[in-house]
This record gives sequence, C-alpha cells and structure tokens, in this order.
Amino acid sequence: MTTWHWVRHGPTHEKAFVGWRDVPADLSDTAQIARLNTHLPSAALLLSSDLIRASATADAIAHPERVRLDHNSDLREFNFGEWDGQHFTEVASQYPDLSRAYWEAPGDVAPPGGESWNQASARINTVVDVMNAAHPEAHIIAVAHIGVILTQVQRALGVTAYKALSHTIDNLSVTQLTHQSGVWSARQINHCP
Repeated sequence: MTTWHWVRHGPTHEKAFVGWRDVPADLSDTAQIARLNTHLPSAALLLSSDLIRASATADAIAHPERVRLDHNSDLREFNFGEWDGQHFTEVASQYPDLSRAYWEAPGDVAPPGGESWNQASARINTVVDVMNAAHPEAHIIAVAHIGVILTQVQRALGVTAYKALSHTIDNLSVTQLTHQSGVWSARQINHCP
C-alpha cells in the first residue's frame, strides 16, 4: 500500500488568485511546522511542487530519514491564466458567467489562458500514478497546493469535482490518502497537527 501524506504549503497571505505565480510562503510559525514534522512519518519519500511556496515548505520539514526527491512542476497549483493575481471579486465582475461556471460546474471550464479542473487533474494524476507504480509500499509526503490536494481527495472519495471543492484544506494541514491495487481510500482530510 502506498500512503500519501499531502501537505498544503505554508500561508502566502495573498488575497487574489495564486496559481503559477511564484510567491513565497510564510514559514515563521516554527511551532506549527514542528508539530507537522512530528506528525509525519520519519521514513518517507518527500517531494513537492517546484513553486517556492511548496518547495520551501518541503525543505522546512526535511528529515535525515526522508528521501528528498526533485521538485515536480506537474504538482503545481491550477494554472489560472489571466485570473492569476486578480482578486476574486474582480474576476467575478469581469467574467460573471465563466467564473460562476468555473466554481459551480468544475470539469472542462477553464479561465482564459488557464487550465480546467479536468486538465489539472490529469496532469497531477499522472505524477501520482507513476509514484504509486514505482513505490507501492512507500510513505510519500507531497507538499503541494489546495487544488492539487483536492483533485486527489476527489479521486480517493470517488466524488464529483464540485463535491471535492466543498472540502477545506488549510495551510500546513495533512491529508492522508492510501492506494493499493487500484483502490483509493481517504484516511484523513485536512488534519491540522
């Protein structure tokens, strides 16, 4: 069984869409990072998105027994295209029908110049599938983004994208999902150590 420990990166304090923009995480809460580190398995593979908010968070939870893998650009947050950096109300004002459909009917709806839920999910699933095949008995700590984690929650629960979006994924939380012989299960969603 492969056990995934999905960690959402530290907070960015951004008040706008943050997709592929490379903004840093605030990792000043060392007590919370220490609790997170204690909660995670010592012996594990550790990988992250290549965006600095995720890679720096992964570096903050590095451990001598954790094998640090290369950053992976396919674990990036959703590409919000032209919406990246805009406030949510600004996007809703400029694209009222499209932005409503993006949240209410996620799937093939994409922001201008960005990617849809289904496109992002396929990109992320490919990474996860390769890791599951290569490491069928491993613990994998993956530091990524809310959208990335929600695609995997959707997969583990077998629910719609819309239903997956109803889950909260806090910064520095852990979502534990397992995979064995093609079967997924969710052990913990949004656990804040």
